Amino acid sequence: MFFLRGCLLLPIFGALVSAVPTYNSHDKPWTTLANLPRLRQEHSTVAVDDNTIAIIGGITPIGNTSLFTGLNTVDWVHLYDIPTNSWRTAAPSPYRVNHPNVAARDGRIYLLGGLVDASDPPKPLPEWIASGESHVYDLLTDTWTQLESMPPGTERGSAIMGVHEELIYVAGGMTVLEGPYQDAVTTVTTFNTTSGKWQRVVEEAANIPDGRQHAAGAIVDDIMYVVGGRWFNKTNVRGEVFMLDLSNQTAGWTTGPNRMPTARGGISGAVVGSKLYTFGGETNKHSASGVFDNVEVLDLKTLEWTELKAMPVPRHGTSAVAVGNQIYIPGGGLQEDGLPVLVNGVEHFLNTTDHFDSLTV
Repeated sequence: MFFLRGCLLLPIFGALVSAVPTYNSHDKPWTTLANLPRLRQEHSTVAVDDNTIAIIGGITPIGNTSLFTGLNTVDWVHLYDIPTNSWRTAAPSPYRVNHPNVAARDGRIYLLGGLVDASDPPKPLPEWIASGESHVYDLLTDTWTQLESMPPGTERGSAIMGVHEELIYVAGGMTVLEGPYQDAVTTVTTFNTTSGKWQRVVEEAANIPDGRQHAAGAIVDDIMYVVGGRWFNKTNVRGEVFMLDLSNQTAGWTTGPNRMPTARGGISGAVVGSKLYTFGGETNKHSASGVFDNVEVLDLKTLEWTELKAMPVPRHGTSAVAVGNQIYIPGGGLQEDGLPVLVNGVEHFLNTTDHFDSLTV
């Protein structure tokens, strides 16, 4: 989110390699679902069980319009019931947070840090710093319980999350977003859901090869993937695929042979089977809105990319989650944050949506 467009060229065996994707013309069906209860972006989305999706935190415009006059960081938690296509409000998170690091395991939602307002009262423009405050939400009791905070020096938001057995992996992220400035860190830590303690990984795996935030990722078959995202400031987009074998962490992180066809930050991603689907993003210089509509799919077995038909409602600043063969994408931003766009003759810098849809794959 918010304000040198660049692309890192990766040398592979002495050559510069970019992905040459296969285009899949088969139209995957999109379905429009019940709108979110509130306008929202920069939140996190998780599947709590086969019937329930949760969205946590984020930002919303001040006032009754989706268009920018200022913004608020929120503590909202909304639960979506898949069978009935309906939303309900859950107990708010213990603190207002945007770009939260969230994961679900055994029917519980773990909120592990994120970005919070740097001043009190908060300013209407972004001035956010990292918080290490951590809590767990119990769906059955609708209550939050405080956990051990992130270790000093590892607080961050917008990290790449993955669950492997009892461990939640938190990779990369950012510690500050103030106006156009934002950083990107390489830190990798884990939270043990059994002991309730934070753990450091082995030295060889303790840092991804390059700082990343606003990226996609997942853990599939003992491999953690970090895909795309950006490095310091929203225009410094990246397309590499970083991988860590969790069964052999001393071997460290490796970089896949093919970058994303379209390097992007502010993307969302979800896994169905052995494929990682990536959606949207911002800083598209070829679009008046600055938002990407790309849907690009990484085959985790071959590490080859495929392109699908574009998103019907292009967005950034959201997060995707898969349940079965459905990928759900709630809310997000309809224009690049900070990019002046004329709406009815008036210049605006933010456009948040309550749109909610899913893709069948």
